[in-house]
Amino acid sequence: MLRNGLEPWHLLIVAIVVVVLFGSKKLPDTARALGRSMRILKSEAQALKADNAPTPADPPASA
Repeated sequence: MLRNGLEPWHLLIVAIVVVVLFGSKKLPDTARALGRSMRILKSEAQALKADNAPTPADPPASA
């Protein structure tokens, strides 16, 4: 009965529930906002990684 992962019909049921809950008019706005948030998160993570990267002039940390 239970297998690893989702079956295709599980995803279809989830998609139908999302459309019923949010309506088809609100979904494009929601997807656009989610994409914008993901881009901001990605750019902030890259900036944080660049800020924490050691520069060649920094001495190595000793234990």
